[in-house]
Amino acid sequence: MSDDSYSTQLSVAHLGQRLDQVLAKLLPDYSRSRLQQWIKEGFVRVDNEIPKIKYKIKGNEQLEVDLAKAIDSIQEAPLIAQAIPLNIVFEDDDIIIVNKPAGLVVHPGAGNPDNTMLNALLNHDAALSKIPRAGVIHRLDKETTGLLVVARNLKAHTHLVEELQNRAFEREYRAIVVGTMSGGGKINQPLGRHPTQRTKMAVVKNGRPSVTHYRILSRYPAHTELKVILETGRTHQIRVHMAHIKHPLVGDPTYGGRLRIPSGCSAALMTTLRKFGRQALHAEKLGFIHPSSGKSVCWEAPLPTDLQNLAKQLADK
Repeated sequence: MSDDSYSTQLSVAHLGQRLDQVLAKLLPDYSRSRLQQWIKEGFVRVDNEIPKIKYKIKGNEQLEVDLAKAIDSIQEAPLIAQAIPLNIVFEDDDIIIVNKPAGLVVHPGAGNPDNTMLNALLNHDAALSKIPRAGVIHRLDKETTGLLVVARNLKAHTHLVEELQNRAFEREYRAIVVGTMSGGGKINQPLGRHPTQRTKMAVVKNGRPSVTHYRILSRYPAHTELKVILETGRTHQIRVHMAHIKHPLVGDPTYGGRLRIPSGCSAALMTTLRKFGRQALHAEKLGFIHPSSGKSVCWEAPLPTDLQNLAKQLADK
């Protein structure tokens, strides 16, 4: 196989199998969903004809994949590299681990066309332009801090996406919520778009299955510090789940409701709570199976200064 094309004759061993299934075996560096897209876009030919995804192999057909055009199609929109500082805690030929600060959007979108972590990654490594979403596997909200993994090649991307879909990532968060909780627990509530406020997520009857585990690290007079472990990874999952059980994250502008100042708190704590301008959430720990070594790898990121200060003020009352 050259860098530009892939060609092979299908055998009777493939008889009766769907084309996308066979391609996934022949080209394991690419996800099945991506291969299906390539079939739809005409980059795959069988006996010089453009087949359908559900085409079933008859045996002895000639298979050709125009890899050059297929790979060029991965990045649908032009994205620019921008010299934005990144806190890279680890990198090798397969992955980059980033400790994202508050205020940095992960990926361009409505209202954020550039100046994102993705633009910074392209400046760090131009080759990421050939990877879907510049290798970004998962996201954190703009004001959430902590660890993210980025894939540096298609093989690593496919591996990490499959791990994420199979819920094999280890993801632990530190959160500070409103109210004193009596114990840890599990929240198993489906999440989807809010029925009337479409920019928000909500617990909805026909939403996607969503599971959040939490345990108490510290109790304060009117707040609780938690370790939160994600079993699934839905948009705003921790924020919505904690608000659903009436313990919203401190500072959450979307799901936190009105500011609650505990009675009898110090002037310093009152000032800290009034000025805390983001959800008190930090992606503290990230682990997975390395795409090349096959070994378990894990990283931890210390609490950022603003959360450390908030915890101190809560402890001092």
